[in-house]
Amino acid sequence: MLAAGAVDTFTASAGNAFAGLKQWAAGRQDWLFGHFAYDLAAETEPAAGEPAVGESAATSATDPIGFPDLFFFVPEVTIQLQTNNILIGCLHSDPASIWQAISQTTPAPAMPAAASGSAPAVASGSSSSATPVVFTPRIARDEYLSTIDALRRHILRGDCYEINFCQEFFAQPADIDPYAVWRSLSNASPNPFAAFYRIDQRFLLCASPERFLKKTGNDLFSQPIKGTAPRVKQDPAADRRQRDALFQSAKDRAENVMVVDLVRNDLSRICRPGSVRVSELFGIYTFPQVYQMISTVTGEMLPGLDWTDAIRSSFPMGSMTGAPKNRVVQLIRRYERSRRGLFSGAVGYVTPEGDFDFNVVIRSLLYNRGSRYLSYQVGSGITFYSDPEAEYEECLVKAEGIRKAMGDSAGNALGEK
Repeated sequence: MLAAGAVDTFTASAGNAFAGLKQWAAGRQDWLFGHFAYDLAAETEPAAGEPAVGESAATSATDPIGFPDLFFFVPEVTIQLQTNNILIGCLHSDPASIWQAISQTTPAPAMPAAASGSAPAVASGSSSSATPVVFTPRIARDEYLSTIDALRRHILRGDCYEINFCQEFFAQPADIDPYAVWRSLSNASPNPFAAFYRIDQRFLLCASPERFLKKTGNDLFSQPIKGTAPRVKQDPAADRRQRDALFQSAKDRAENVMVVDLVRNDLSRICRPGSVRVSELFGIYTFPQVYQMISTVTGEMLPGLDWTDAIRSSFPMGSMTGAPKNRVVQLIRRYERSRRGLFSGAVGYVTPEGDFDFNVVIRSLLYNRGSRYLSYQVGSGITFYSDPEAEYEECLVKAEGIRKAMGDSAGNALGEK
């Protein structure tokens, strides 16, 4: 799907954003494209908007990327790429002229990879030279490890069962060609829920493997990911062992089933009693850099509800928070050193019939061209049995596609030097 141009838009901050979107969308039976940023958690999990008694919030800083909490638009042009057809829809243009313009356009090349051992080089668009971009971790490795220990103590006290803890790597000033970098990211890490998303000077370059929520008719589908193992593609036998080990991993199964239970609870609020089912549990799926453990939860939506009700009841997604959701959102706010912004939110579209499909914004670069701020975040699910060193390494594995897209093979993109 592609959507370009905006004949109508809706923007809102957390507080009354979902109610406003519901009212705005009700009068527009058209394609709608847009996003839900993670900070809408302050609206959907209101008790999590402030720290618990005796705690202080660590993530009081503003989001340097600057995407609004919620944004949707009615596109001027939509293009649907199907198996044997390309469908072009326009509100004020001739589809034939759109096709002619596309046919006469030569795509810009993907960003070339830098030489092994060098800093990642990113083409700056109009210039033929390359500007090195080196990422800095927002949280030092030792602080990350001590934070995981602190979260394990919360779990031991019974505050929560599992929490998704994320860390940011950033570069500023950074001059990049967002489209060239996104093509490089897509080549390095092709994924089913990838997205190139732009609002003015703000860009999301997303290579997500995860679906948040899909609606077809009255049926809802959620596919949370919990459980990651690195690929060993140069050794097929070792690669198979990695896959088998992930499937048998007690820790990853425990993480996955906790999130599945959380999704079941979310969907039960808006689905017919008895209709919520786990159609697949602990499925192992193959991606370019990793194996992922994915489960599928389905349900039949109650009659009379709006599509926005389905999103609101499930947001933010359990795979990026933990359980119980309200308490872990508090702890995320306390311990993470960066605002998540659009990261771990959702980007997608709504059809004129009210069906929709939204991803989970992970494995992504975010860029503000005005402030020249470039960022990505990675995280992992923490349980009492988590090993801090292993969790840190899992974060690096999840960023492998970004490292390759940035032409980095020496660890520079992860602040390891």
